[in-house]
Amino acid sequence: MLNSAAAARRALPSIDRLLKLDAVAALIETHGRPLVVETLRAVIDEQRSLLAKDAAIPPPDDDALAAQCAKQLRVLAQPSLRAVFNLTGTVLHTNLGRALYPQVAADAATDAMTRAVNLEFDLGGGARGERDSHVEAWLQRLTGAEAAVVVNNNAAAVYLVLNSLAPKKEVIVSRGELVEIGGAFRIPDIMARAGCKLKEIGTTNRTHARDFEQAIGPRTAAIMKVHASNYAIQGFTASVPEAELAAIAHQHELPFINDLGSGMLIDLEAYGLPHEPTPRETIASGADIVTFSGDKLLGGPQCGLIVGRQDLIAKIRKNPMKRALRVDKVRLAALEAVLRLYADPVRLMRELPTLRLLTRPQTDIEAQARRVLPALAAAVGNHADAKIIACSSQIGSGALPVDALPSAGIALTPRAKRKSGAADALSTAFRALPVPVIGHIRDGAFILDLRCLDDEGGFIAQLAQFQLPAHAH
Repeated sequence: MLNSAAAARRALPSIDRLLKLDAVAALIETHGRPLVVETLRAVIDEQRSLLAKDAAIPPPDDDALAAQCAKQLRVLAQPSLRAVFNLTGTVLHTNLGRALYPQVAADAATDAMTRAVNLEFDLGGGARGERDSHVEAWLQRLTGAEAAVVVNNNAAAVYLVLNSLAPKKEVIVSRGELVEIGGAFRIPDIMARAGCKLKEIGTTNRTHARDFEQAIGPRTAAIMKVHASNYAIQGFTASVPEAELAAIAHQHELPFINDLGSGMLIDLEAYGLPHEPTPRETIASGADIVTFSGDKLLGGPQCGLIVGRQDLIAKIRKNPMKRALRVDKVRLAALEAVLRLYADPVRLMRELPTLRLLTRPQTDIEAQARRVLPALAAAVGNHADAKIIACSSQIGSGALPVDALPSAGIALTPRAKRKSGAADALSTAFRALPVPVIGHIRDGAFILDLRCLDDEGGFIAQLAQFQLPAHAH
């Protein structure tokens, strides 16, 4: 005779019986039969385990099991990559996807995704073409370079340049420029993987022209300058101007490579922002090869751009690793659309999200904070005080790391100040909203910097669903 636990487990319905329910049939219509069957089995197995531990638990009915299956399927069906509100105060946030596409780039990418395109086909000659040709003319026009190559990010650009121009030879770099950026990108490691040898010179804070001249030897393949993208050395410092470095390299018939990192195609000072070196300036100073990113200050898709001398670019293009590092049709289409914007400064300012967000006036952000404050205060209720504050945004992704952008935000300060983790609970609850809200915690308060809040209406509307975890009350 079965004991009570075994009897309870036997009382659970079969998968075939559950599949005949109308509610389950609707799930099959939405999610497909294989996934529904797999989820039903998981639900039944979970119930068997519970009943084995406690036979007094009444077995769930068929409708309850179907509802549990639907709940698990909703979780499975939710995309892992989701839209969020970036209220961190960092405009180009690496962890949140960096630059936003302008609409023209999104449209171009959609067209490329949904139709056949002449990716590597010369429409004029009817023969095989080169995929970089779709953006090369624009990069030549915007940088003054003779030729250009596109790869999947700037780390790949640096790697490919070094692997093409300096295999088994030395590349001279100032010690103060041996950077490490997020994701463990370190110049010495990239050089080692590229098959060349780093020859570091000077000191952390001071490097002179004579250091470069004395380091050049028979095994030297290039002189390289690396933009200090995520830090600044201040005080008693010295560095060699780019034009002088280029002259030293050319005197010894060596290429001068300049990794700009977060490259910008226009002078930011014209828009009231701190100056960032541009590829055009760098090439005009004598650089033979310049590398920079497409998804940082440039405001386009993730890619690495290599521009410079035609003979060197030809050598880079012939490297077998170029194929492994190339970009697809979608990013090329988006990049071309972004580059076209740079031909019209008025349109660029209006349509490029990166530039628009970076130049957003503090007064506009403060006005938005006043509009948003009542809804935020109502959402957090008696759990926190909501107050408008002045704050400082940063550009992010290694661009101008010591320069701040005056901004405004809202600080949510928990009233239970002695309760540890109260600000963390607020942060968790905002991340649990339908469109997660990402801010930052400072001095015990949860801070929302509004510089990047584009969809004000959508942000306010979802606050009605804000709910703190029960343990945080």
